[in-house]
Amino acid sequence: MTKQINEIPMLKTIPQWFENIVEKDGQAFSGLQKARTSALEDFNRLGFPHKKLEKWRSTDIKTSMSFDYSMATKDFLMKDILEEVFECDVKELDSYVMNLYKGRFVYKEKPLHTLSEGVIVGSLSAAFDKYPELVKKHFGKFAKTENNAFNALNTALFLDGLFVYVPKNVTVEKPLQLINAVGTSDDVFVQNRNLVILEENSQLTLIHCDDSYNYKRSFTNSVTEIILGANASLDHYRLQNINNNSSLISSVAVEQARDSRLSTNSIILNGGLIRNETYTKLNGEGAHADILGVYLADKNQHIDNQVFVDHAVPNCTSNELFKGILDDYARAVFNGHILVRRDAQKTLAYQNNANIILTDKAMINTKPFLEIYADDVKCSHGATVGQLDESALFYIRQRGISEDNARMLLMYAFAAEVTQEIKIDSLRDRIEDMVKKRLRGELSICDQCVLQCSSPEKYNFEIDMSKI
Repeated sequence: MTKQINEIPMLKTIPQWFENIVEKDGQAFSGLQKARTSALEDFNRLGFPHKKLEKWRSTDIKTSMSFDYSMATKDFLMKDILEEVFECDVKELDSYVMNLYKGRFVYKEKPLHTLSEGVIVGSLSAAFDKYPELVKKHFGKFAKTENNAFNALNTALFLDGLFVYVPKNVTVEKPLQLINAVGTSDDVFVQNRNLVILEENSQLTLIHCDDSYNYKRSFTNSVTEIILGANASLDHYRLQNINNNSSLISSVAVEQARDSRLSTNSIILNGGLIRNETYTKLNGEGAHADILGVYLADKNQHIDNQVFVDHAVPNCTSNELFKGILDDYARAVFNGHILVRRDAQKTLAYQNNANIILTDKAMINTKPFLEIYADDVKCSHGATVGQLDESALFYIRQRGISEDNARMLLMYAFAAEVTQEIKIDSLRDRIEDMVKKRLRGELSICDQCVLQCSSPEKYNFEIDMSKI
């Protein structure tokens, strides 16, 4: 490992964490210990990523990793934790709520639940024990460890996470909401591992919330593997609102079969350092992926979005749209990579990253990239970086709107192209309220979950949208 790696304090404790976790695995399927050992070897070979690596040259994690983090090793019952930590107040949002605290699944009665029509939700750790063959079939197949240090570290050290299984021909009518809450008296290192399996012709809406409920320092490394069977459909919302002392690395790896549909939307409202990695493999003809995101950053925040779409077979489509607004000294990164393999004819793939920079100190590094080996395709990509449109501001102000409100209106309309794609009305309304608050600088982290505005009163946006 490099000198840079040896300077990170937790390297001294990783071997002990590993031994404790392997011992707690007990009788989980026989391949788990082997997978952990192999992943640790991969991590030891790779080390923590640094700026000399192409994919990390614009994101430096050295400061975030320089603290002496602790790691939770015990289970939690809901009675041990304030239930208010997990409260969400989204009007008329009827959802199944699952909770994670410091990397462990939190439950009242039992860690796994069987819903109607054979749907299974709950603790991944419990699923290893109760459904070993089902978990073994998919675990670790898509979030590769050979060339991804954080995937490797997560596989070696994860404690728990969410497990979801939706059988063939089943539609889960209510959204499933995962709340990952972090907030302790110590600097904590959190490893979450989630596995979501949708079999043929199944449908699910998944809301994944990452939230801080105090201002203590944390580092969360989250890995989610998603398997979409033939003609399966997943609406996935990734909502992130953590404090400025905390860092979050979130990796989502998706395998899509024939005619499957993926819609994933990342709403990034706050965080010291956030890096989202999304890897989607379109591995069956007729598969489609919409990958969207909006990020709002100020102060010294750093937001990094990495998207890789692998068109592995013919007749698949994908669409990417990421939009960012940066203020103060904020930094953002967007790397979008579309790979069209040699046999993936009739591919349609589009990619766009648009950014508004509000100060001369804020910065965006954007790199949309196409790698095409087929000749019968339609692909395009683009990136824009600019300031608010002065002519649009002038136009709005001529209609009696103040300069501050005119600027707010333009920024809100810019972000709304992404947020309006949220299909759940109550969720969309709350997120749009939070975006408005964030643009005004009134929102840092929520008092409770990422969906809970700090004020119980409805927030009214006083600009008449019909005036433009």
